[in-house]
Amino acid sequence: MSEFFTTATQGNLTVKLWRGERMCLIGMDVANPDADFVGFSIEVKEPGSENYVALKNRLNFSYDQGGPQVDGFRNFDSTQAPFQKFRWLHFPDTPSDQPYLYRVTMLHMPSDGVIKTGDAVSDVSMVLDKEVYGGYLDLGFTRNFASSQAFNDKCAAATPQIDPTTIIPSNADNGLTFQKIPGDMYQWLGFEAYELLFGLLDEVVGDPTLSLDVFAYDFNEPDVVDRLVKCGARVRAVIDNSGTHAPDTSAESQAAAKLQASAGNDAVVRMHFHTLQHNKVLIVKRNDTPERVLFGSTNFSFRGLYIQANNMLVFHSPEVAALFEQAFELAMAGGAGFASDPLASQWHVVQSEGDPTTQFCFSPHSDPTLSLNPVGDAINQASSSVFYAIAFLNQTKSGAVREAVNQLMTRDIFSYGISDKEGGLTINKPDGSVGQVDFAYLASKAPEPFKSEWNGGAGIHQHDKFVVCDFNLPTAKVFTGSSNLSPSGEEGNGDNMVMIQDQRVATAFAIEALRIFDHLQFRNHMQVAEAANAPITLAKPVAISGAASTWFAPFYADGSQKAHDRLLFSH
Repeated sequence: MSEFFTTATQGNLTVKLWRGERMCLIGMDVANPDADFVGFSIEVKEPGSENYVALKNRLNFSYDQGGPQVDGFRNFDSTQAPFQKFRWLHFPDTPSDQPYLYRVTMLHMPSDGVIKTGDAVSDVSMVLDKEVYGGYLDLGFTRNFASSQAFNDKCAAATPQIDPTTIIPSNADNGLTFQKIPGDMYQWLGFEAYELLFGLLDEVVGDPTLSLDVFAYDFNEPDVVDRLVKCGARVRAVIDNSGTHAPDTSAESQAAAKLQASAGNDAVVRMHFHTLQHNKVLIVKRNDTPERVLFGSTNFSFRGLYIQANNMLVFHSPEVAALFEQAFELAMAGGAGFASDPLASQWHVVQSEGDPTTQFCFSPHSDPTLSLNPVGDAINQASSSVFYAIAFLNQTKSGAVREAVNQLMTRDIFSYGISDKEGGLTINKPDGSVGQVDFAYLASKAPEPFKSEWNGGAGIHQHDKFVVCDFNLPTAKVFTGSSNLSPSGEEGNGDNMVMIQDQRVATAFAIEALRIFDHLQFRNHMQVAEAANAPITLAKPVAISGAASTWFAPFYADGSQKAHDRLLFSH
């Protein structure tokens, strides 16, 4: 296993690389920048390549030479159109687990207006390992790029060109009979979560000594159900029957009927605890003994895998798998005594030498503070940073997590958050910077070219549920799972939550939060620029532009969100 961060310094320039899930975060800092400093160029030598290639910027200093305007695409090499940020995220198109080499250069613009190079660090290496902890823990994220220029490019490059509205069914209940388009679009959209899910399912299909116990909520991905059917009597399933999942015409009822036919009537149970059966879990057993478990926020559905921002974890741990198996057996029995069972009345610690310390909590339980107070306390006690992505946060009006998030916007630490909708949530930090974004607002307000993007159909896009505290410190913690982190959910839903105390895992989740946040935040900048009828440009030095201050001055304002941003990722 490679290191998950590395640092290099040359002259005034410091660069720190952080390993994300098939992506690399590049943090940069400059000691005492000169007034003519205009940003950073970033070049990458990918595995198997002999040459460095410049990463591209969407912005340039001007667009008066007949070149393309700001249009959402990355048109400009950063060697001439530098990044005027102190961090950047490299997301390779075709990720490799071999080393990537990075070269970062300070760029200057003297009074003649011609770009000059300054201090540079070169050949800084990062391996983007496929597994976060080989043989113990793997995690993955969906791409969440259905509403993006990258998705438009992917559709346009297909032969024949893909109509994005044909990728998922317009009615979720038609999912099991929906004809998926040929090609790799689903693998691309599902990204690592797709690999984890179908890799595990294919293994079980091909190994008669393995069996699966399945918790399902939204359940309309036909290839998932098809693989479970192929396992025959080696599958048992607990499938939600609340609300729209209850009718015989629902995809969940159709899936249940298929599995009853292949595995037997007694192998499938329909239930919803007090409110929802909200787990999304696969428990792998070998000769009836639990050995692995897959879980997270990702439903086994078209939207869950291919549209929404979601996460998925696989623990290669018999002890962890056995905890989920206990929950499954209680659900198979109807779930009536679940809340009073010892499984649901305490956190369960799992610790092995060399692996992260983890704790698990299962709901429903009678006291929601059991699971929510540790999350709220971690947010309140964070001293460096907090990142979160919480679906339905706008609907949660009380509880330890909502109260801690409310307070977070007033505190002098770095924080970013993503929700599905604003819903009265505080968006801005005290210094006026944006501390939280939501997909629904930006999707409805963003200017062209973003209006021309497919909106992914009806339903939310931000479905993740995770909180990351102090990712850059040895005390780092991540909370995630299927839980919506609300009191009503903890009291009524069948759900799970894990706390992982590990900096490597926390870093992966923090970088994912940045990826989603920045994807949405750029649209906000575009909207502001459109309202002002002024294109976004890179800032020239004050000696040329006559501006009141440099572009980088806010990043050096003590206590500001931007100053925290600059220092957090580069040191």
